[in-house]
Amino acid sequence: MTITPPPYAHRRALSQPYKHLSKLTLVVMAVLMPLYTQAALPEAIETALLRAELTPADISIVVTPIANKSSSRLPATIEVIDTHNDADHDSDNLTPTSSTSPTPVVTASETKTVSTEDDRPTIQVKKQAIEQRERQINAYTDDAYTYQSIESTPTLLTSEVTTIVKHDKDSSSTTHSVAAKLSHQANIARTPASTMKLVPSFIALDTLGADFVWHTRIYHTGLIVGERLYGDLIIQGSGDPKMTHERLGQLLYHVQKAGIRHINGDIIIDSAVFREVSKDPAAFDNAPLRPYNASPDGFLVNFNSIGIKSYPLTNTKAQLTYTPTLADYQLPDQINIRSAACGQARYSLAPQWQRTKLTLNNDLPNSCGEHMFYVAYPDAKDFAARVLAGKWQALGNTLKGKVIAQEAPYGSTAAQDQRKGLAALPISPLPLVSYPSLSLKKQIYDINHFSNNVMTEQVALSLAAYNHDDYQQVKNRPADTDSMKHKADTNQATSLYQFGKPTTTSYPAALQTMTQWWQTNLSTPPPYLTNGSGLCRNCTITAENLSELLNHAYHHPSFDAYINSLGVAGVSGTIAAHSKRLPRSAAIGRAWIKTGTLNNVTSMAGYVKGLSGQDYVVVGLINTEHALNPYTARPVLDAMLDWTAQH
Repeated sequence: MTITPPPYAHRRALSQPYKHLSKLTLVVMAVLMPLYTQAALPEAIETALLRAELTPADISIVVTPIANKSSSRLPATIEVIDTHNDADHDSDNLTPTSSTSPTPVVTASETKTVSTEDDRPTIQVKKQAIEQRERQINAYTDDAYTYQSIESTPTLLTSEVTTIVKHDKDSSSTTHSVAAKLSHQANIARTPASTMKLVPSFIALDTLGADFVWHTRIYHTGLIVGERLYGDLIIQGSGDPKMTHERLGQLLYHVQKAGIRHINGDIIIDSAVFREVSKDPAAFDNAPLRPYNASPDGFLVNFNSIGIKSYPLTNTKAQLTYTPTLADYQLPDQINIRSAACGQARYSLAPQWQRTKLTLNNDLPNSCGEHMFYVAYPDAKDFAARVLAGKWQALGNTLKGKVIAQEAPYGSTAAQDQRKGLAALPISPLPLVSYPSLSLKKQIYDINHFSNNVMTEQVALSLAAYNHDDYQQVKNRPADTDSMKHKADTNQATSLYQFGKPTTTSYPAALQTMTQWWQTNLSTPPPYLTNGSGLCRNCTITAENLSELLNHAYHHPSFDAYINSLGVAGVSGTIAAHSKRLPRSAAIGRAWIKTGTLNNVTSMAGYVKGLSGQDYVVVGLINTEHALNPYTARPVLDAMLDWTAQH
């Protein structure tokens, strides 16, 4: 794959600190800088490149010490202990779990906080607990990260220990006293894959705040008599990245509690907060059924994906259940079994979405057993409408009309604008229900820990929708009668539905917002973005870009939310397999990393706590023009983490 960098890829704008230097000094710097950039790589990284059949030209690396050892902001390091090597391991076995449970229970005896000789806090976690958890989750589902995002599985580490942060003693007198520093091809624009998620996730923390929530608001027209609404129920989508099927059920339960159980009109889903963001799910890699290719939407439900769970009944038949169910859509409840290895849904089931039914074109492999497959639906709005209708019915409620999902405000169609009788009464002045999302901090965890693409897109699009003066003023204004009257007088509006809402936004607006933030807060030229998730081959960023962003984030008030969203090398997230690739790595439990993988692309970026107590920012980007096997390329970046941690 040939990568075409943006126009500024090979030259940097003159940043403010250099403006006072003489022309002669700048000429000398221009001569010397390439020598520094092309400095020899550490032997371990050179060896790993050779094994992967890569060259130094294929990789960009920046390793930078950050802060003083006495003022570290990194979380407690984690020591992964192998109980098989302990004399008393027989009396300290893991808690037994059933064969059907994908999430092992971690007891207090398996996770504890201890202090090292130099008084740095360390969390001890059993290697067997980590391996058992990874093994069970991957055996249970074909899409471990979607499963963990949707089901919100508990972390291996308890909340109490993951929040412990103490200061390290100055270890300058130890044998690990020399700080590492490395810059190799730092200014080369490369495709970052999912390490791009570090950009919108931090910009969101900076501009919206870690405690920011999206509010899905529900209004109605007409009149409520008893428990019956003579009118339409209107759901105003907010762009909430994590409206799972379970949370959608809670939203509708709040409607029921507010006094509506029967609707004589329609349920209208207004997803106008995002404009023209639907995409062809097959366009990127011809895998439209994979949840990572799902389109964002102003009212995104369950990542636009359905879970298909198999239960063997006999040697030849299995039962299928679906989460969530789809109203007025046929889903097969049984499937034949064949002798084969269990794999992804596209191979194991060969699902095909038709107009009114789901067809499974393969029999279930017998090795799947009890298994969960995740399959993306082709139309986000139709999916949301069908899931919502099913949830409304499941609560014992009734609907005389239809569920209509539209990318437009209520009243934009002739049918909605020409209601008769009680249904013609205007939209309620205040929302019947205002349902808050999970906090941005919790959503950022899923984005970076599980590399959730569609959640990243939702957050990136929300930047332009919520980070503007008009919305912030309305959000912070007390909801008193005078302010409502003033707003109504100036906008001829009688309902909060018409004002006080986020700005309708689009991809161009979101990308412009991120670029403007970069230009305002950082000195390097901004990266070239076409979306926020990194699921793109024409997006480019430099190692220096990411390094500057991570350095900036380190000193930010929301750094704890940012760092805790990253996977821990050898322990959790997409970097959990680091210990399998490099079992004796010094970075195990000491590196907080976001990874990225595409064809021809492997990347890692984040933070490392060196053995000396020094904190580091690390960035490694590998791009090649030939076919790249990520399983052979990742050890190169593993070596980068290990080399950094040794210092």
